[in-house]
Amino acid sequence: MKKIIFCGRVGCGKTTLTQALKGENLSYHKTQYINHYDMIIDTPGEYSENKKMVRAVLLYSFEADVVGLMASSMEEYTLYPPNIVYLATRPVIGIVTQIDRPNCRPDWAELYLRLAGCKKIFWISSVTGEGIPDLMDYLRDPGDEFPWDNDPEFWAKRQKDKEREVQLGRFGFDRLK
Repeated sequence: MKKIIFCGRVGCGKTTLTQALKGENLSYHKTQYINHYDMIIDTPGEYSENKKMVRAVLLYSFEADVVGLMASSMEEYTLYPPNIVYLATRPVIGIVTQIDRPNCRPDWAELYLRLAGCKKIFWISSVTGEGIPDLMDYLRDPGDEFPWDNDPEFWAKRQKDKEREVQLGRFGFDRLK
């Protein structure tokens, strides 16, 4: 699988998406420093929001195969200047997050990412799993095998498990109840 670095503002869902991609239970965790996993680099939002700290994100992007610019569908404005992706030396994709939230505007988030220069954009809900298979297929290298390759009902089963966890309050997100 290609290695991806997630960049975006505080609260846009970088760590939650990391947890979902790794198959972990979703729980809030404030990222204090750059977390370098096998196939994912998770960055703190403050690094993208601070002009001096963004240099660290740029350095870590050299260790990734793909840069993932993230924008929450709840954001009212963007951090990304127009056409910023053309400064990258790696392919840059856009990731619209939190598409399951009430009153979200994923169309606005997609517009922000398109203005930044992203050509490929994924709409993702880390809570429901929507869009995650598409992102995983994009990151797939030849020869990679994923759990759903041999089980067409994989995502439907996972969705039922997540709905049950939400009903039981396992995530701890009041907005989901």
